[in-house]
Parts: sequence; C-alpha cells; structure tokens
Amino acid sequence: MALLNFKRRDSAKRTAGAEVEAFLKGYSIEVMPRTAEKVDDFRDLLPAGTRVYVAHIEGTPIEDMVRTAARIAGEGFDVMPHFPARIIPDAGTLADWIARYQGEAGVEQALLLAGGVATPAGDFHSSMQLMETGLFDKAGFKRLHVAGHPEGNKDIDPDGSTKNVAEAIQWKQKFSERTDADMAIATQFAFEHGPIISWANGLKAAGIDLPVHIGIAGPAKLQTLIKFAIACGVGPSLKVLQKRAMDVTKLLLPYEPTEVLSGLAAHKVANPDFNIEQVHFFPLGGIKSNATWAIENGGASSRPVNAS
Repeated sequence: MALLNFKRRDSAKRTAGAEVEAFLKGYSIEVMPRTAEKVDDFRDLLPAGTRVYVAHIEGTPIEDMVRTAARIAGEGFDVMPHFPARIIPDAGTLADWIARYQGEAGVEQALLLAGGVATPAGDFHSSMQLMETGLFDKAGFKRLHVAGHPEGNKDIDPDGSTKNVAEAIQWKQKFSERTDADMAIATQFAFEHGPIISWANGLKAAGIDLPVHIGIAGPAKLQTLIKFAIACGVGPSLKVLQKRAMDVTKLLLPYEPTEVLSGLAAHKVANPDFNIEQVHFFPLGGIKSNATWAIENGGASSRPVNAS
C-alpha cells in the first residue's frame, strides 16, 4: 500500500508539472536598463520571441530606455516598454518617446500605466489620459497593455476600496472596443491563487473580456520579496510571505512561485475559458535565476542557460 501511495503521489506531481509547463507557455518577463546590462545575451535565457517589458523607473533617461529596447529587439525579442503617465510631462514628450522607440527599436507595443510617482511631472496622471491622446493609434501601435490590480491599489483608491480601479478597468474595456489594437491586462504580482482566481472571475462577471497576463514574482530571497511587496502595495497575499518568514526552516530558503502557479494552472485546466491567458514574471531575485527557474519548470529556452 505504501508503494501504491508513492506512485499516486508521483503521478500527481507529474500531472501538476505538466499543467504548470502548459501554463508557462508564452510567458513574458520584465527588465530595467540597469538589470539588462548584467545580461550578456538574452538568447541564453529566454525562449525566442518572448515579450520583454522594459520598466521605466522615474529618473531613467529615455535614451537608456530606447537603447535597451533596441538591444533586446536586436536579439530577437518582442519589446514592450512602459509608458508611466506621471513621469511624462506633456503630449509632445509622449510623441517624441513613441517616435524614438519606433525609429530606433522597431517598437509597436506598450504597457500604459499611471506609474508610482506621487506628484505628476506635468499634464498626465493616468494611463487613460495617454490613451485619449490618440498618439499610439496614430503611430500604428498594434498592442496596448494596461495595468491590473488583483488586490486593489491604494494609490488609486486611498480608502482601501476598489471603486476607482473598477471604474478605470471598465473605461479601458470600452476603449478596447473602439480600437483595433490588441489589448490585455498585465497585473501587479500576488502570492495566492485563490484570490487571484476570484478577482479574474469578477472581471468576467463585470463584462470585462480583456485577457489577463498575471503578474508573478520570480524566485527571490524572502526578505527581498517582502520589501518589494510592501513598496508595490501588495495587499492580502503579503501574509503568505509573512507566514513563511515565521517558519525558521523556510526563512533562509529562496521563495519560488511553484504553489501559486500550480493552483492557477490547475484551475486553467479545469476551466479552459479562464481569462488568465499568460504569465508575466517580475524577476525580483534577478532575471537569470527567474529564467533558469522557468526553464526548469517547462519554459523552454533556445540556448543553454549560463550559470546564475
């Protein structure tokens, strides 16, 4: 009987592994210019054609952003730069950035978000205002992603509700219905699959049919994750990390997203029309360790991975 139980557990593990592998297909990942500089060649780490978001942090010169986008595109990847509304002073600057990305890096897709800056640099404070300029449509951008918040966002809803977030996503849904650009929701990371599933199902119930690319924190030290989670306003699922931190046997072990991805992958298998279509990794512990983890869990790479 013990042997039979072992075989059953082994079979279940293989099934779970296959589900995660299928769920990881087509995943995307995020980098910043300074982290990209540490990678000799992204072809050593990522499957060919992977969408690579280039995060634009306040203070990063646009020249560095465009240079990074051009370099990554030149290595064969689909580049999606961030356009954070609150660091863009005016429509002229926005048009200039769009032209630079197109002219120097062949970019035709963007992630539009408000950005985590308290005081806007100029005319814009929301991604909706960027969309209303019509500049992305005029430039012929083929894909626009917008931000999603499975656990709400206190920058948008200081009272802790989800009222403004919900109204914004409804606006973006209506925008998607009057544009020919492909759109999707790229979310903040979270650590529990149950609340993520409830949130995604709530979107569908509210008439939101934009596909969801769920944000997942890659492998990292627990202390690093907690720091980022607090800084990024991650809410209820932060308790998953805090509970882990109380377990001395796990405190020094790196966090891996196996549990949350397994739960989401299993739900996707049971519910093929589930609106989460792809995984988007935040490589908080380093892009090499994230890429290695993805490869080991089914995210194929076109070339051998260097040691990370």
